[in-house]
Amino acid sequence: MKSVIDEKTRIMVVDDDKEIREVISVLLSNENFEVIEAASGEDALELLTANVDLIILDVMMPGISGYRVSRMIRESSNVPILFLTARTQSSDLVLGYSSGGDDYLAKPFSYPELIARVKGLLRRYKVYQGKKVPTRKSGYIEWGGLRVDCCRNMAWKQGKELDLTSTEYRILRLLLAHPGQIFSAQNIYESVWEEPFFSTDSNSVMVFIRRLRDKIEDDPRHPVHLVTVWGKGYRIE
Repeated sequence: MKSVIDEKTRIMVVDDDKEIREVISVLLSNENFEVIEAASGEDALELLTANVDLIILDVMMPGISGYRVSRMIRESSNVPILFLTARTQSSDLVLGYSSGGDDYLAKPFSYPELIARVKGLLRRYKVYQGKKVPTRKSGYIEWGGLRVDCCRNMAWKQGKELDLTSTEYRILRLLLAHPGQIFSAQNIYESVWEEPFFSTDSNSVMVFIRRLRDKIEDDPRHPVHLVTVWGKGYRIE
């Protein structure tokens, strides 16, 4: 049986820069992906009626921005979205992830990094017609008033259900399963994103740690559950 990545997977590339679209299309085609192109957010939304397995979406476009396109897509689809952007400040990453993005690729990018991001997203979400295939794991993990259900991918704090994104949940589950153990940004990224770590990925981890603290800590500025071990990483206490 072929894996999801081995099959002819359809990827939409959305960028108002024709040259960038064509370069990405050639690189993806060389990896046996089927590619469709959209020159604007409006075009992307129209083409979304086709079965698309992943979207590479430029952030800064005339008309509808990539952030807004992502939010509109999320109203009806869980298809993975990889933002393509030259803006990599923490505030930009927060906006991207809160808009429904799953990962980002900083311009300029290398061929290996592009392919690693794409294949990593497809592995993580096991995409088929824009739907996520749930993982099947058993049991609960509990520590310090926090609890995760590994079968239903749910989490609670003091009995109250937490509203977590899939990435936030995976980070919490990883750390909660190893209380007291320090995880570096690279450890977390490679475990949760399941793809090679690049130096810029530390920002992504930092953003998600901050968002997770906002949801599990009484005072996120003075965390007692998810703490930073300076120069080393993060751990659950």
